[in-house]
Amino acid sequence: MITGALRSRIDSLWTDFWTGGITNPLTVIEQITFLMYSRLLDMQERTQEKRDAVTGKREASLFGDVDKDCRWETWRHYNGPEMLPHVRDHVFPHFRRLAERSSGEGSHFAAFMKDAQLMIQKESLLVKAVNAVHELPLEKGDTKGDLYEYLLSKLTTAGINGQFRTPRHIIRMIVELMQPRPTDRICDPSCGTAGFLIESYDYLLRHHSSAAGTHKEVIDGEEHISYSGDLLGEHRAHVDTDMFHAYDFDATMLRIATMNLVMHGVKQPDVHYQDTLSQSFEERHPRGSKNAFDLILANPPFKGSLDEQDVAPDILRTVKTKKTELLFIGLILRMLKVGGRSATIVPDGVLFGSSKAHVQLRQHLIENNQLEAVISLPSGVFKPYAGVSTAIILFAKGGKTENVFFYDVQSDGFTLDDKRTKIGDGNGDRLDVRTKYLQWCEGQGDFSDRKAKAFEVSADTIRAQGYDLSINRYKQRPHTEQEHATPQDILLALQKLEVSIQTELDSLQELLG
Repeated sequence: MITGALRSRIDSLWTDFWTGGITNPLTVIEQITFLMYSRLLDMQERTQEKRDAVTGKREASLFGDVDKDCRWETWRHYNGPEMLPHVRDHVFPHFRRLAERSSGEGSHFAAFMKDAQLMIQKESLLVKAVNAVHELPLEKGDTKGDLYEYLLSKLTTAGINGQFRTPRHIIRMIVELMQPRPTDRICDPSCGTAGFLIESYDYLLRHHSSAAGTHKEVIDGEEHISYSGDLLGEHRAHVDTDMFHAYDFDATMLRIATMNLVMHGVKQPDVHYQDTLSQSFEERHPRGSKNAFDLILANPPFKGSLDEQDVAPDILRTVKTKKTELLFIGLILRMLKVGGRSATIVPDGVLFGSSKAHVQLRQHLIENNQLEAVISLPSGVFKPYAGVSTAIILFAKGGKTENVFFYDVQSDGFTLDDKRTKIGDGNGDRLDVRTKYLQWCEGQGDFSDRKAKAFEVSADTIRAQGYDLSINRYKQRPHTEQEHATPQDILLALQKLEVSIQTELDSLQELLG
């Protein structure tokens, strides 16, 4: 949670970029990311210097004698005419040199800086941006994650490949349904800004912090709670180094995703530039491409451009198609360990499409895996950047489906227009979805009433409907008796109306003489 003052600072910086001629939200966030990275490098170097002073050892510097003038605390005091060429011609090349020599653990973010470019052309804008970034509380782990999330909330446009930002409250609902464990390896094969991974990390901290490790304070009249995750114990090393894995083929998004994870406290996120549908995925990432993960959370692109010749053959054997939304389900099944689970957002067409590929995929999910749930979302959830109707499907790799849980979400807590204004407490049906699904998983409650929002359908019933998974196929709408006038009454009313019309016409004729 960020305070009103900090929020105003970010808004002011955003306005400065806009008036300075940089209006693409991704570009703005990317440029702010570069400046944050520069400051974080200097903070890291100062921490290392203090450690060296205590231990008497000298670790390798991030700057060295050649690049010592690239430290944030050195050049941030420059005036505009001096700062712009220095940042462009010295600081950004330093980023690229770091990327070239980076290897091993913790180097992923540096690697994404190899093609970093300064897009700020106005001296005054750069000075304003540097001063604003210097005032941000980057030293506070719990605050800087919220700060970066607020920056990302300004992304309101869909990409050309069908990707768009998943609302944070939808991500939280999905993560709470899946309940990540501290031993899990978690992946998002089309990560965007890494929202699913960050919410999973926050979930672990919330559920593995003692009372002593939970800090509450009131800032600007709002309660702010931070969690230390002190009960993670022996799992802490795994959480920091091998829990979170992400892939995307948009370099800008990868930079933003990695910074987002780092800012939230994930020490060594495993983030890679990769088209996960490509044949090269298995070649470049043999540990990640098959039987690798316990949990996969994804909102894959729905209409991405696709080179069919480059799609991995084993995915095409699962589902022969050019549609990325179907191919990604096949990919996720390949990436999961046996028994591993996934929650994936899909367009409604995946649920009821009649093509051979659509039916083949749904049959595969039900007959060769365990399809657990289909959660139908209202069509306005992704506005203003997309109006597509979607659903969340929950499934596990392997086994066989016996019954499927359905939930008809009628409100996500916000209006379904472009403004997306909060309704009441903003929860809508989301808390009930979690409650009902967990009851269903534990075999509690009665879910036989198909007139209710939550109900179950047997696999046999789904087979009989040609593997159709659309909720409207199975939900029973309550029948309300309608009373209608008899034909005689309707005829009599028409006759009276005709007499009235004729009387008016006669009166008009008299007036006209």
